[in-house]
Amino acid sequence: MMFVKFSPNQYILRYSSGKLIAEGAGLTFFCIERYNTACAIPIANNDTDFIFEETTADFQKVQVQGQLTYRITDYIKAAQAVDFSVNLRTKLYAGEPMKKLSKRMVNITEVLLKNEIGGADMTDVLQAGETIAEAVLAKLRDSAEILALGAQVTGFSVVKITAAPETARALEAGTREEILRQADDALYDRRNASIEQERRVKENELNTEISVEEKKKKIRETEIQTKRMILEKENELERIRTVSEAERENLRLDAEIKLERKRRELADLRYENAKKEADAEAYRIGAVMEAYSKLGQDLIVALATLNMDPEKTIAQAFEKLAANGNNIGTLNITPDLLESLKRSA
Repeated sequence: MMFVKFSPNQYILRYSSGKLIAEGAGLTFFCIERYNTACAIPIANNDTDFIFEETTADFQKVQVQGQLTYRITDYIKAAQAVDFSVNLRTKLYAGEPMKKLSKRMVNITEVLLKNEIGGADMTDVLQAGETIAEAVLAKLRDSAEILALGAQVTGFSVVKITAAPETARALEAGTREEILRQADDALYDRRNASIEQERRVKENELNTEISVEEKKKKIRETEIQTKRMILEKENELERIRTVSEAERENLRLDAEIKLERKRRELADLRYENAKKEADAEAYRIGAVMEAYSKLGQDLIVALATLNMDPEKTIAQAFEKLAANGNNIGTLNITPDLLESLKRSA
C-alpha cells in the first residue's frame, strides 16, 4: 500500500485493472502500485515556438517565426491520443507526451500556415504578418484534428517573416532606391518649399515696403494738409488782427477827433466866459473909476484907509514922511512907538 499525491496543476486519471476509477485535479489516494496506473495531464497553457520555411505564390522562400499557445480541455481524448501515464512513485512520465502533443500541434499549424503563405506574393506576405496570424488562428480553433487531440488553441502570433538573404538584399536594393528617390523627392519638395517660402518672404517684404511708403505718403500728405490749414488759419488770424488793428486805429482816431472837438468846444466856452468876465470886470472898474472921479482926493484916501490893515496904514504914513523928509528936522521912532501905533490903529 502506498500514498500518492499529485500537484493541483495536473489533471489526474486513475485507472485500476484498466478501468477509470477516479479523475480530478491534484488527486491524492492510497493504492497498490501493481494494480493501479495514472495519467497526469497539465492543466495550464502551453507555449510552443516554431520556425517554418515556406514558399510564396511567386516561388520565393520566406522564413516564418512565431509562437503557438494551447491548453488541453478534453483530458480523456488527450490521454487517448498521447501517453500521459506516470510512475506513481517518481511522478515522472514514461515518455515525452507534451513534446509529442506540441509536435502534432505545430505540424497542423504548419499546414495551415503553408496554405496562407502559398496563396500570396512575397511582398504581400512580408507585410501581412498580422493578417496571416489572424487567419491561421481562426482555422486552428476550428480544426477537427486539434479537437481530436483534446486541445484548444488560445493564441497564435507571427513574430517575424523574412525573405532569403539574396532576396532580402534585392528587396533592400529596390527599397533603398525607393527610399533614395523619396529622399530626393523630399529634398526637391523642401527646396521648392524653401523657394516658395522665400518668395513669400520677399513678397511680404515688398508688400511691407509698399505699405510703409503708402503710410509715409499719407503722413506727408497729412503734414502738407496740416501746414496748409495752419497757414490758412494764420493768414485768417493775421487778417483778423489787421482788421482789428485798423478798426482799433479808426476807433482811436474817432475818439481823438471827438476829444479834440470837445476840447475846441471847451476852449470856445472858456474864451467866451473869459471875454464875458473881462467885459464884466472892465465894466465894474469903469463904473468904480467913474464913481471915484466924482469924489475928492481926501475922501478917496479916507475911504481907502477905512479897511486897511494897521501895518499898511503905518507903511503909508512912513511913505508920506519920507516924501516930506526935507521939511522934517529930527524924528525918533522907537519900537515902543511902533507898538503903540499898532494898538491905536
